[in-house]
Amino acid sequence: MTTRKFAAAVGVATLLTLTACGTGSSTEGAGTTVDWWTWSPEQAAAYSACIPGFEKANPGINVKITNYSVDYYFTKLTAGFAAKDAPDAFQNSVTYFQSYASLGQLLPLNGLIKKSKYDLGAFADGVDLWKYSDGKQYGLPLDWAGSALYFNKDMVKKAGLKEKDLQNLTWNAKDGGTFLKAVKHLTVDKNGVRGDEPGFDKKKVKVYGIGTMASDDNLGQTTWGPFASSTSFKLTDQANWPSRFNYSDPRFIDTMDFMRSLSDDGYAPKLKQFTTGIADEVGSGSVAMASGGSWDAPALAKLTGVQVGTLPVVSSPDGKRSVISNMNGNNIWSGTDKPEQTWKWLSYMGSAKCQSKAAVVNGSFFPSIKSSMDTLVKSSAKQGLDLSVFGAYQKKGQLVPAPAYNNGTQMESEIRPQFEAFFLHQKNAGFWPTLQKQTKSIIADAD
Repeated sequence: MTTRKFAAAVGVATLLTLTACGTGSSTEGAGTTVDWWTWSPEQAAAYSACIPGFEKANPGINVKITNYSVDYYFTKLTAGFAAKDAPDAFQNSVTYFQSYASLGQLLPLNGLIKKSKYDLGAFADGVDLWKYSDGKQYGLPLDWAGSALYFNKDMVKKAGLKEKDLQNLTWNAKDGGTFLKAVKHLTVDKNGVRGDEPGFDKKKVKVYGIGTMASDDNLGQTTWGPFASSTSFKLTDQANWPSRFNYSDPRFIDTMDFMRSLSDDGYAPKLKQFTTGIADEVGSGSVAMASGGSWDAPALAKLTGVQVGTLPVVSSPDGKRSVISNMNGNNIWSGTDKPEQTWKWLSYMGSAKCQSKAAVVNGSFFPSIKSSMDTLVKSSAKQGLDLSVFGAYQKKGQLVPAPAYNNGTQMESEIRPQFEAFFLHQKNAGFWPTLQKQTKSIIADAD
């Protein structure tokens, strides 16, 4: 997950009622205290709801949850490693997994998993993501986030389109599939001419059929990712700990050309044309449909005077759909002096009992356990937030974890600006093979 999305991705459903404190909970007293850190005040509150049940089942073990702002969370965590004063366990992003594991700051969990007979099969997704290149399991899945297509119901109706016809939009690089057909018809210029009608003026667009698809994101989670993967394109040469990103693959290059053509042809805004989020784009009537993250759902549901529907991402013509998902995890610090007690808390957090209870506190995360996700979907629906599209991804096995790879922070800082340059027409398609070589070099330079 990119660092700038950490705070957003945990705010899945703040529409729901907050019933626990937002800065964490401590029940320190006699016995051992396990300290768990998170960057999310919402998740601090959510998992606080699990403490009473855990402490009742584990007399003598207390839990302290501490929340630090994402802006300095990882700096503080790294400082704790150096000072040998880190928390016993903590929420982690896969971006930092490699560096922490290579420095010996993460405790392998294999022995604890075997001894406690913990079932990793309880998780729907993300287990292998937290296996390091040495083959050992260093973390448990904690949550996940995905993308969807959001649409203005009134605009779709006015365009004469039926919502059911949009539920399974298909895409191909040759003609854009039913996705492009719908986008063109939803686009309207300032003279009232639609994008699929003669006389459409791409330089004077009033309503874009789709929100910003031009991207500086090297993973394409909410933009090009589902389109490329529908062609059977694989982002990396292996799922985790790859040697390169496959940016020279013709299927990827064709996808990127299509993404850029959407704004070139007036069907989508250009990169940086809008500086606000998709809730503002949809709410202002500037776009009829937008591709966004699960973290956008709450704000879209609360728009005044605008009814927003949710659609799954595009599929291939034969129905293949893949959703790139950022999946955070739970790690234990290798320096803890209470590994057994810490494992008890970590494994309790990774239980259906805890995840189902925590998920409905404030809807701040998507549980990695399928039954707990079902509980969240049902609870959210009662309060006016439809998360069924996301639940379906998990049920149908359509989630693909974003890859764990070496030098994640360097990869972002060096590669992302070049995606931006492509969409700004500062680079042409011929540069993708060179970019692939650069990713190989960055990954190989890992300590």
